[in-house]
Amino acid sequence: MRIEGVYPPIATPFDDRGRLSANALASNIHRWNDTGLSGCVVAGSNGESPLLTFDEVTRAVRVARQAASPDKLIIAGTGRQSTAATIVLTCAAADAGADAALVVTPFFYGAQMTGDALLRHFEMVADASPVPIIIYNVPKFTRLNIAPATVARLAGHDKIVGIKDSAGDIGQIIDLIRLCPADFCVLMGNGPAYLSGLEVGASGGILALANVAPRECVDIWRLVRAGRSEEALTIHQRLMPVGRAVTSGYGIPGLKAALDLLGYYGGDPRPPLLPADSATRAAMRRVLAGAGLLA
Repeated sequence: MRIEGVYPPIATPFDDRGRLSANALASNIHRWNDTGLSGCVVAGSNGESPLLTFDEVTRAVRVARQAASPDKLIIAGTGRQSTAATIVLTCAAADAGADAALVVTPFFYGAQMTGDALLRHFEMVADASPVPIIIYNVPKFTRLNIAPATVARLAGHDKIVGIKDSAGDIGQIIDLIRLCPADFCVLMGNGPAYLSGLEVGASGGILALANVAPRECVDIWRLVRAGRSEEALTIHQRLMPVGRAVTSGYGIPGLKAALDLLGYYGGDPRPPLLPADSATRAAMRRVLAGAGLLA
């Protein structure tokens, strides 16, 4: 499987009782279908994956698969702290219609997560998985960085097809591309590093920003592939305040507020996350307007 292009780690909508809203999720995906995205990630970090039950993950995958165009890939975030739990959820997500699984590095016992421990974890998951596996490296949340040399060893497994790297280290991206086979996909998970990563050979991006600026993120990818980097840079620079706002700035509450402002369904996040307050919503309105995304 060649995974390239742009994928938003989509927000998970909840109803006014805090339950997964299948209708809102389907409605959002119907709108994203027409934006040039290559698919979406369900139950990723921005989808509040740690706050979802196994049943909610599989239900969200099923709704996404039914709502998405047939040519779109559905990637499910299935990484859990134990290898056994990750395997159970990965198999359930595949049965619900996921085309691939995004598996975060287990991090709770961080000091013991050596290269050999991570190698065994991902190989065991891949051996048991009915679908291809994408490694998810997100040191911001895990306080753990998987070394490119370890990824290169894992890239030899026929079921491990790529990595989403959110570290934002272009040197590390270069090492991943240099050390891994040519058909191993390196996907950017860090908005500020997105353009630079594409220019050194990344195959695409899984970006929070793509929830609210999908066409623009796709345009950057297409322009880089066409050798029109200056045009891509102009768009990238315009979007960066939005990218920061929906990640390090205001996080998931800000992302969901931005979706509401743009006519998608965002709603409130699940506790313990707090909903966006009026100041956050006003700030998101200003940053979206400044980027030309909101009239």
